[in-house]
Amino acid sequence: MRGRLRPADSGGARRRARARHEGCRTAPRRRDGRGREALGRVMYALYTAVVLLALVLFYAPAAVVRFVRRGGRLNVRARLGFGGPRRRAHARAAWLHAVSVGEAIAAAPLVDGLRRLCPDLPLVVTTVTETGARVVRERYARLATHRFFPLDLPWATRRFVAELDPAFLVCMETELWPNMLRTLAARGVPVMIANGRISDRSYRRYHLLRGLMRPVLADVRVFAMQSAEDARRIIALGVSPERVVVTGNIKHEPLSDTAGSADLWRRLLGFGPNRRVWIAGSTHRGEEEMVLEAHRTALRECPELALVIAPRHPERAEEVQALVTGRGWPAVLRSELGRARGRDAVVVLDTVGELAPLYTVADVVFVGGSLVPFGGHNMLEPALRRKPVLMGPHTENFRESAALLEAAGAAVVVRDAGELGRELARLLSDAGLRAKLGDAAYEAAASHRGAVRETLELVSRFLVPGDHP
Repeated sequence: MRGRLRPADSGGARRRARARHEGCRTAPRRRDGRGREALGRVMYALYTAVVLLALVLFYAPAAVVRFVRRGGRLNVRARLGFGGPRRRAHARAAWLHAVSVGEAIAAAPLVDGLRRLCPDLPLVVTTVTETGARVVRERYARLATHRFFPLDLPWATRRFVAELDPAFLVCMETELWPNMLRTLAARGVPVMIANGRISDRSYRRYHLLRGLMRPVLADVRVFAMQSAEDARRIIALGVSPERVVVTGNIKHEPLSDTAGSADLWRRLLGFGPNRRVWIAGSTHRGEEEMVLEAHRTALRECPELALVIAPRHPERAEEVQALVTGRGWPAVLRSELGRARGRDAVVVLDTVGELAPLYTVADVVFVGGSLVPFGGHNMLEPALRRKPVLMGPHTENFRESAALLEAAGAAVVVRDAGELGRELARLLSDAGLRAKLGDAAYEAAASHRGAVRETLELVSRFLVPGDHP
């Protein structure tokens, strides 16, 4: 499948791409080629107009509202491609893009691997969201520099790329930004999609626009996809099979939890060593109500049960806290754990990057975004910590992971608050069943490791230039 992919050269592709971009050509172009180029220019112009319209009508007002409500920074200069950290003279950058917090956390083994693979290239990790930026700054400060990904406008992407001067780009998941990819192609910068996946919703949207998507997809050298189905979908959208590789899911990789971390978390949370705990992770609006109803049901069977709720968006933590207190329980934010609280207080996670290691304290985990139609979230994080997993039916964004756990008998699918409460109570009352499901979850998830190794091999083979400093 990889046979016809061309390894990165020592700058020839970059020079040829620049020559094409500047109008040089070695042979007369055919009339239909000129027509396609004209159509392409119109398409990109229309796309840019849509981005500008969305920026003015939606993005900018929403950013200002968030700024007024929560403070912080708007990062306007960074979004326009300005203000990157100084790079060493004559040193091109290795570039890894992770759109938000989930991708930034999952990228940890790639960050380590890219540092080993390209020790002489400064590593830059970009994100779109502020929460993703926080993860990069806190976890990778000694390995990489953070920058915000610019708005996908031609002048912003050109300014950003000229300043960064990347040797290559590894883009987590399937982030397809037409103007950025076009800018990189014009400079001969190779791009790889790593841990690529295409959700049902994205596939339907891309398929409707597949004629317009083809030139965008043509600017990516390698697609390293999570599953055979993801590979089939990207090929159906017009990518040649020779540029597509199934590497597996990076989220199956080994974890970095330290020994004794569960005990440390229990002490921090104020939970005794024998108290049973369940965690509702990555929940969305409309889902916390069902979690609290299930908690009330389970308390009848397990009066000492503790609950931790981790909303998918930490900025909703106070909203969730108010919801809990409105149901009659005290609630405390993770950032305020030092304050006195009742024994039955529900803990609401309002921090970034702590959910995955926090799963170590759980007896049972519910993975959110699945009882409401958000496509689910990463159920491999609790599975790799040997936790029985409860999830709703809406797992379209993680269909391979969900199917893997279901086939192994390691996850229980619930359809409403009543089923969630009953299944939770059943698991809490049977330690043997919890251990059986937890072990099955771990074995199923761990059996599919190897994605990081294969991804780094592709980076080395097809992206890293032979003459990098």
